[in-house]
Amino acid sequence: MPLDRSTVSIIIPARYGSTRFPGKPLAELGGKPLIQHAYEQASLVTGIHQVVIATDDLRIQSVVKGFGGTVHMVTEPCRTGTDRIATVAQSLSSEIFVNLQADEILLTPTLLTDLIDPFLESHALMGTLSRKWPVGESIEDPSIVKLVSSQEGRALYFSRAPIPHLRDKQEGGTTKPFASLHLGVYIFQREALLQFAAWPTGPLEDFEKLEQLRALEYGLPIQVWKTTEASLRIDTPKDLVKANRSWHRHSVGS
Repeated sequence: MPLDRSTVSIIIPARYGSTRFPGKPLAELGGKPLIQHAYEQASLVTGIHQVVIATDDLRIQSVVKGFGGTVHMVTEPCRTGTDRIATVAQSLSSEIFVNLQADEILLTPTLLTDLIDPFLESHALMGTLSRKWPVGESIEDPSIVKLVSSQEGRALYFSRAPIPHLRDKQEGGTTKPFASLHLGVYIFQREALLQFAAWPTGPLEDFEKLEQLRALEYGLPIQVWKTTEASLRIDTPKDLVKANRSWHRHSVGS
């Protein structure tokens, strides 16, 4: 029997102790904490089972309860957000789990349906989203993750470095980026998620600090779907300042 949206839980991992931006989930964008933006947009996806925030911090728990969100405390150490989600998943009945990173600020819930609906129609074990490389963004920026995939839409590699390298670039010429921009959202079948969390950290994952590389290193295929929907990626305090300056231009559902 085909799965439908009622089998899907969206879990938002929210860690307070980021090295580059401590307390980031509670930083405000347009007068609201980032974690509230993430929760409210996810809650607009119709027909899903639930939205849950998974955190290790009492301050985040308090804020989430304050705006009426559902929160699970995860006190044991977790290597990544996906590992934190796997811990929460063991106490939930859902068959499909979405990892929505709290600093990937959706401007419309349609971005999530661009991932959930094709995943439910496929036989994929794990999936993610990409977007066409944005005009004006530097391919050299290590905070923007690059993705290359096969003709069938399977992820081949993710990197903070520009990929692929153009060996025969002409002197003074400009090259349109070949890689796509990777978005901070993943979807898993339950067993694939639990298996992912059971694997040791791989050397590529450790080197690039990209958790999705663990899946590729251990042979778990990642299906990639494309979206044209916009989002805001908040990696650093500078990103947040920039986002707040332009917030009035964004039309965000609430």
